[in-house]
Amino acid sequence: MLRRDFLKVSASVAAATAIPSSLAAAAKTTKTSKSRDGKIRLGYIGLGCQCAWALLPSFINKDRVRVVAGCDLYDIKRERFRRQVTEYYQSKGEKKVQVDLYEDYKELIARQDIDAVVIATPDHWHALVAVEALKSGKDVYLEKPMTLTVYEGQMLCKAVRKYNRKLQVGSMQRSWKEFNHATSLVREGALGKIERIKVYVGRNQYNPDLGTPVPITLPKMDVPAGLNWDKWIGPLPADTYYSEGLNPMITPEKDERCYGEWRYFKGLGGGLMTDWGAHMFDIAQWAIGKDGSGPVEVYPAGYSFYDHITYKYDNGIVMTEEPISFSDGRIDNGCMIYGEKGWIKVRRGGFECSDPKFEMPEGDFEGRDHYDAFLDAIETRVDPNCTVEIGHSSNTVCILGNIAMELGRPLKWNPIVQKFMDDPEANRKLHYEYREGYKLEV
Repeated sequence: MLRRDFLKVSASVAAATAIPSSLAAAAKTTKTSKSRDGKIRLGYIGLGCQCAWALLPSFINKDRVRVVAGCDLYDIKRERFRRQVTEYYQSKGEKKVQVDLYEDYKELIARQDIDAVVIATPDHWHALVAVEALKSGKDVYLEKPMTLTVYEGQMLCKAVRKYNRKLQVGSMQRSWKEFNHATSLVREGALGKIERIKVYVGRNQYNPDLGTPVPITLPKMDVPAGLNWDKWIGPLPADTYYSEGLNPMITPEKDERCYGEWRYFKGLGGGLMTDWGAHMFDIAQWAIGKDGSGPVEVYPAGYSFYDHITYKYDNGIVMTEEPISFSDGRIDNGCMIYGEKGWIKVRRGGFECSDPKFEMPEGDFEGRDHYDAFLDAIETRVDPNCTVEIGHSSNTVCILGNIAMELGRPLKWNPIVQKFMDDPEANRKLHYEYREGYKLEV
């Protein structure tokens, strides 16, 4: 067994031991409700850019999958989904293709012939939709960042285990070879004692200095016909207004290939701290064995001598969010880890190190399809390689940085009870009050 495979199996075993024995026993006998053709039947909730150009192509081409339904609050996105699914199956020789479309996600979830759902809504809908799907007996593939708030993440962890379902978070770097190699080096002690980590989440035009979210600056616009904006707002404040950047329009002449900008603004998303941080902080925590845990102190950028958002762990490791320069001259999103025996840098498609002995040897772990990992979990009832607990702890790190920046002062965090210590003001930032008519119940 290759060492990467061993680590995956070890992580799965460790996760399983944390589940009550009654649930573990039930998992062995749980069956999916596959259709008569033996395929896993998928429904999609949230049919925007991520669905159209990433998640739909990644699942529909699997022989063991049948895509049967889609749900979105925008009619033109529902019709695009129907067209994409129909054209794909027709290209495989099918003459008549049935694709059911919904505006209300609860109608899709209520279908007993659907085994699992793929959720790619804006972040503020993740927890509500996922919990309802779990309650209905569906397994869930959930885009990252896993939830908008820490509290929502806690409730989602509880729901997955309560209803004995499988949830895979869309942190696909967990399945890629360069990140497997980097984290394995650290976990196996090749770099010696780890002293410091740099993580970079990127910058954009709305906040060129940090990856944190900013107050919304987009102009207020009329809601386009065919979009249920009140439902899109969901649990957010009722005065949340529409702007095209938040939910980009698509037409036959101009198909949407850009991501909604809701992710960059306070109250709607966590900025690049959660959008890219859910990937890169995830790798850092995985490498140092802090999955399911987290730092104990957080410092905002600009506080005292802290130039960057800074995290401190109980084992002495210090992690900062700051730019990382690679050998090709690019400053890129990634992770740099310093140990007493050397350093490594990793980004998508790239790995660099201080010593040739750290390089990836030929024939080593070549990566795994992240979507197959989810389908395997559905069929075997073994947890996938990015569980709900992992997704929650990685996302929490991102949110803690945002809260520290918002309050402008250091924070002490207890990763066991998942609360700030003696800090009611900071603890109130772990969630927000849903507007009337919305409630997260597990």
